[in-house]
Amino acid sequence: MTDRPELPNKPPFALRARLLTPQAGGDSRFEADALVEVDAAGQITTVRPWAERDAPSGSVVDVRPWLLLPGLIDLHAHLPQIPNAGLGAGLDLLTWLNRYIFPLERAFDRAAAERLAPAAFRAFAAAGTTTVVAYGALWPDSLDACFEAAERHGIRAVIGKVMMDRITYDEAVAPGEILELSLRQSAELCARWHGRDAGRLRYAFTPRFAVSCTAELLSESARLAAEAGAYWQTHLSEDLGEMGEVQRLFPTARDYLDVYDLAGGLGARTILAHAIHLSPREISRLAESGSHVAHCPASNLFLGSGNMPLAHYLDEGVSVGLGSDVAAGPELSLFGAMRAGAYTQNALGAVAPRRPAVDPLGWLRLATLAGATALGLQDEIGSIETGKDADLILVDPELTSPLPGIDASEPSEVMGRLIFRPHPAMVRGAWVRGRRLPADEATL
Repeated sequence: MTDRPELPNKPPFALRARLLTPQAGGDSRFEADALVEVDAAGQITTVRPWAERDAPSGSVVDVRPWLLLPGLIDLHAHLPQIPNAGLGAGLDLLTWLNRYIFPLERAFDRAAAERLAPAAFRAFAAAGTTTVVAYGALWPDSLDACFEAAERHGIRAVIGKVMMDRITYDEAVAPGEILELSLRQSAELCARWHGRDAGRLRYAFTPRFAVSCTAELLSESARLAAEAGAYWQTHLSEDLGEMGEVQRLFPTARDYLDVYDLAGGLGARTILAHAIHLSPREISRLAESGSHVAHCPASNLFLGSGNMPLAHYLDEGVSVGLGSDVAAGPELSLFGAMRAGAYTQNALGAVAPRRPAVDPLGWLRLATLAGATALGLQDEIGSIETGKDADLILVDPELTSPLPGIDASEPSEVMGRLIFRPHPAMVRGAWVRGRRLPADEATL
C-alpha cells in the first residue's frame, strides 16, 4: 500500500487491518485480515476475522497491511529528565544523578513543564506509548502543568511529584519542614488529579528511593496512597552502590525490599522500578505481596547497573511490566526497551539456562497486558478484546523489512521485526478510548 489512508480521529469507527494482541487467557491472537469496531464511547465492540464479519455499522477504513496492536504501557519514565536522554553513559547511578539529573529537575518549574510536557506526550504517542507512568520533579506547580498537558493531549497518564526529605535539591525549605511540606503537596495533587476524566489521569505517590527518603516519609506516603486508592512508586535495587547506601541508612531492615515492606509500601498498587539485584527472599516477597516490577532493560544497560534475571522472576510469579526509564533509558520507545531486554535475556540464558528466553510475543505482552495488570487496568486496556477501551496503535511493518518486498507472515516473526528492526516512523497512529493522540515524529 503506497497511499496513506485517512485515519479516524474520534469514535465511532471501524478498521480493517492485520491484528496482533495478547489475550487475557495467556495466549495471543493474530489475524491476517481483521475487523475491529469501536463505538461512540471509545470501547471495542467487534474483533473478528474479516471473512466472518457482519455488516459494519458504518464505513470501514482499510489500513492493510498495517498492523493493529494494543497501545504500549510504559511503567517507568521521568518527564523532567527527557532533555538529557543519552547523556552520561558509563557513570554509576549516584554520580549520574548528581551530575545530569538533579540540575535538570531543580530547573523543572511550571514554565519548564509547560514547554516540555506537551512535546513529551506527543513523542510518547509517536513511539506507540498510550499509557505512561511518570515521575515529575519536586515542584507541585510543575506537576499541575504536566497533568494539564496530559489532560489536553489525551494520553493515559499516572504521574507523581518526587518526594525527597533526606537528600533533596529543594534548598529553600528548612530540613525540618520538608517532610510535612512534601506530604501535604502530594496529597493536594492527588486530590486534584487522581481519577480525572473517568480514570484516564491518576496519581502516584512517588518517594524517589530509599537513599533520599526517611522511614517516616516512606511510611506516610504509603499511608496516603492507600487512603486515596492511588499508586505508590519508587526505585528498588538498581545499583550496587545504591544498595550499599540503603543498607547503611536502614541497618535494621533485612534487605532493600524490607525497607519498603516495613513502611507498608508493598501491595497491588505498588510499582517498583528496576529490581535487578534481588535475593530469593525478596523475590518471594514481591510475588507474595502482589507488588509489581517495572523492568527497564535499556536503562540497566546504559548505566551498567546490572542484568535483571527476568525469566527467573516470571517463573517465581513476580508481576513484571516494561519501562523506558528515560533519561537513563536513552530512548522513549518501548520497542527499544524490548530489544534491550531480549538481548539481555538471551545472553543470560546462554550463561545460566533456566528456561527459554522471552519470545517476541512475550515481549509484546510485557509491554501491554502485563503493564495493564500492574496498574489494575487489565479489564480496561492492554489487549484488543471486546468490551475494552480502544487504546490502540497502528504500525507499518513494511518499514522494518531488511529489503523492499520482504514480508513476515508468522506473528512471532512480525513482532520480532518490530523489536529488532524498529523504524522511527513505523507507528502510524495511536488512540486512547478511540481518540487519536497528537504525535510528533518519534526518534527511536
